[in-house]
Amino acid sequence: MSPREAIEFQIQAYRQMTGEERLAIALRMHDLSCDVAREGIRRQYPGASEAQVNELLRARLQLAVRS
Repeated sequence: MSPREAIEFQIQAYRQMTGEERLAIALRMHDLSCDVAREGIRRQYPGASEAQVNELLRARLQLAVRS
């Protein structure tokens, strides 16, 4: 399967899902991206507490909203 065919296949799969199913996927993807970002923050600031990591994540998300 070519990359283009794979994308078309994925689009068709999404079209067959309910809105609730697509929303659930989007929310899981958001959680995953936040987890990845938190790991990056922990590597950048190894001594940061969980509260500090979450605050830095919120600051990064705010930057994305402003862009």
